[in-house]
Amino acid sequence: MSGGMVSRFRAVSACLVLLFIVTWSGLAQAESCYIAPQHAGVAFPVERINPAWGCRLQPIIDDFTTANKIGPIQTPLAESVYVYLLDRPPVAAALVNRLELGLYKAETRGPGRYWGDDGEGTVGLVELVYQDAAHRVYYLEGTHHSTLLPNVAGKAVVMLRMATVKDAAGQEAVETTLVSYTRLDNPLLAGLVSLLRPLVGRTVSRKLTRGVEAVNRLGVEMRRDPDRVLFEATDPPPLPPEDVAFLKQALASMPHLSNIHDKEPSAR
Repeated sequence: MSGGMVSRFRAVSACLVLLFIVTWSGLAQAESCYIAPQHAGVAFPVERINPAWGCRLQPIIDDFTTANKIGPIQTPLAESVYVYLLDRPPVAAALVNRLELGLYKAETRGPGRYWGDDGEGTVGLVELVYQDAAHRVYYLEGTHHSTLLPNVAGKAVVMLRMATVKDAAGQEAVETTLVSYTRLDNPLLAGLVSLLRPLVGRTVSRKLTRGVEAVNRLGVEMRRDPDRVLFEATDPPPLPPEDVAFLKQALASMPHLSNIHDKEPSAR
């Protein structure tokens, strides 16, 4: 074999070895970052999550401080309206705040990335990890300040599943189930986890429940008093024009509570 052929052979062999190492490393990483498909009895399409994200979520899920399940909770909104608000936290937070249904604030910090403040001591960043027609998976980093808990920082994974249903009046609604995992960052609190876990768990559960309840109250208000909702959306400073346009169309086609009650069967 000539020197040139030997050199080419060695180059090809080196490339094959490098390709094998990279492929094997990727497979090994994916295997080590496995996330179970069932969480609190609810199935999520975790196999579709980007592997890089999977390796960030897996330690939180496997080594959580608290785990919570909320729902299923029914929200009196058509799926199109619910999804629109779900995927635009600043719009939902602004409406909830202006209608005095909560103290939420939210700002967009990039594609699928939001800063949020619940008005009760919790502030942080939320990133959309995965979405499809029926699911959302979020990654959160934040801090919480209160008189009951020491100042804590932590990370969380929130998985959401939604389904379109009919409410008692036969109107379209959305049924939502949330599963969350939270892990504290504070090294000094590591020895207190067993004592803090019940309190942290109740705090997380309460905040998730209040968030869903705020959206529920927003849905009721949109059906009960659409004129007020539209007024708050356009009151200076108004929401962005595309959001106002969507709300006008949604509110115009939304069944009002008075009409819904008229259709309900009378009690016997």
